[in-house]
Amino acid sequence: MDINALLSVLTPEIYEKFKKAIELGKWESGEKLSEEQRATCFQSLIAYEHEYLEKEQRTAYVPPKPTPCGSAKNEANEEGAADKPLVWKK
Repeated sequence: MDINALLSVLTPEIYEKFKKAIELGKWESGEKLSEEQRATCFQSLIAYEHEYLEKEQRTAYVPPKPTPCGSAKNEANEEGAADKPLVWKK
């Protein structure tokens, strides 16, 4: 099934059912999701969210940090730690 065909049949209700099935690892009936079903649900969620949701609302969205990890400013605050070589202890 191509992406347009998938999106034409994927309703908000189906999206929520897939999302819940992934979270619980089983369908509403209690039947366990197979790996193939889980992968299909994930792909459907990603396609649906990409098409209909803002990026801040998508699953696994992580907002950008104001400063990157390990920036020169952060490392310099550790009393010159950025200037010291790494020493391995035995």
